Amino acid sequence: MTPEDIAELALSLPEVTEEEPYGPNRPVYKVGGSIFAMLAAATRTHPDQVTVKCEPRLALHLCEQHAAVHPWYQGRRWHWLTVHLEDNTVPDEDLTDMLHHAWDCVVTDLPTTTRERLRTLHHEQQGP
Repeated sequence: MTPEDIAELALSLPEVTEEEPYGPNRPVYKVGGSIFAMLAAATRTHPDQVTVKCEPRLALHLCEQHAAVHPWYQGRRWHWLTVHLEDNTVPDEDLTDMLHHAWDCVVTDLPTTTRERLRTLHHEQQGP
C-alpha cells in the first residue's frame, strides 16, 4: 500500500480530517479532533511510513507478526505503531485493519452521542 492509498483510506472513514501541523509531507488524520494516523514521507534516514494508534495487546501481536511494524519511538510505546511501507511486506488487508482499528481507538474515547453516531456511519459504510 502506498502513502497515497493510506491517505485515501483514512479520508474515506467517517468525519476524518487531514492536517499538516508538522510540515509538508507529514499529514495527520483526525476524527473528533484527535489524531489516529500520521504519514511521513521517506527521508535519508527512514522509508515512507504510517504511524497508527493501537491497543497495546494488539500492538505487541502486530510487531511479532510483521518485521516492518515497530512501536513508535516518540509515543507511549505500545499505544502507537509505525509501519514501514517500503517493501510492502505488510499485506494491504492488515494495513486496512490497522487504520480502521486506529480510527476506532479514537472514537472510543469520544462522548457517547458522537461515538454512537460515528460508529453507525462506519457500520453503514462497511455494508452487509
